Amino acid sequence: MRIMHTSDWHIGRSFHGNSTLPALRGVLEALIAQVREHAVDVVIVAGDVFDSAAPAADCYTLLTDTLVGLRDAGARVVVTSGNHDSAARLGFQARLLREGIHVLTDAAAVGTPVTIDDADGPVHFYGIPFLEPALVRTIWPGVRTQEQALGRAMEVVRADAAARGGRSVAIAHCFAAGVDPTPHLERDIQQGGLDVVPLAHFDGPDYVALGHIHGRQRLSDRVRYAGAPLHYSFGEQGKPRGSWLVELDADGLADVEWVELPVPRPLKTLHDTFEALLTDPAYAEYETAWVCAEYTDATPQLEPMRRLQARFPHCAAVVHAPSAARRQDGRTYAQRVRHARSDAELFEAFLEHVREGEGATERERELIRDTVEERSLAEASA
Repeated sequence: MRIMHTSDWHIGRSFHGNSTLPALRGVLEALIAQVREHAVDVVIVAGDVFDSAAPAADCYTLLTDTLVGLRDAGARVVVTSGNHDSAARLGFQARLLREGIHVLTDAAAVGTPVTIDDADGPVHFYGIPFLEPALVRTIWPGVRTQEQALGRAMEVVRADAAARGGRSVAIAHCFAAGVDPTPHLERDIQQGGLDVVPLAHFDGPDYVALGHIHGRQRLSDRVRYAGAPLHYSFGEQGKPRGSWLVELDADGLADVEWVELPVPRPLKTLHDTFEALLTDPAYAEYETAWVCAEYTDATPQLEPMRRLQARFPHCAAVVHAPSAARRQDGRTYAQRVRHARSDAELFEAFLEHVREGEGATERERELIRDTVEERSLAEASA
């Protein structure tokens, strides 16, 4: 049996204010083509199908088109809910879906697998939706953390799999021990209650398909994260996008292969002076990329985003990152003004204050002197 393990589609997510739906549609169409090319039997989507609990209508359209496309490509589909999904909204139409598409969102049903047969017998797919401890205490009294909830769920899975016999696959959405976190995700983990789940909790199944981390991760031969199909933050740039192609034989796990997905628009962080970012030919290759521009000038630039987008139309973020630490003498603005002995020094005091210790450049001092002199002459002749 050939299984394609994917996760974290985050349908409806924006990227610095830009819709990702068109790019994601293209990537998911490529996934459908890969399923057909590799004669995949089952596609797993391990949670975070949507990016929010209340997705827009066009998000449902993309999901429907993709599920139908995967089924038409010859694969059965098993989908579970993640912490970004609303289990109720994702699962409400489960019984209405066409044969071969399974959406598993009920925590009470983790011990009831989707069983799919191949030439070597049955394979039991146990879908574990995101388990919110407060909501599963009625099922497993005493559960206080997600780690405890996953532990109880896997006990149920192992017991049922042992009774049924044959091979098994578990699907979960969590933060497992040993994983390298996705940048900027740790805060969401703490606020969402996703504590670390020990790897030993996943003992038993022939393969464990995990979701939640946006980069591919191999925790063991049989426990892996597939990551997201798109880059959703600059912290993810450079990380490959794709899915795991898992092969089971009569004895269990036989092979796992990484299958790359196309990257519609690469991400690049550029770090240089503002002038170099605007003019250096070395950056020409990034003019069609998503760009995060970090300019190192000592002082902030006027309208940096507008000016950078003239060269990089897809510049999505601009950061002022001075290359040297600014001088700080501890003086307040009032103290700086009191010590100014002339109009020119008053200008200097103002610039040092707003620039956090960085005063006027030599050219600016010349302009200040000329302006002050012109003003003095005009007042004298009035």
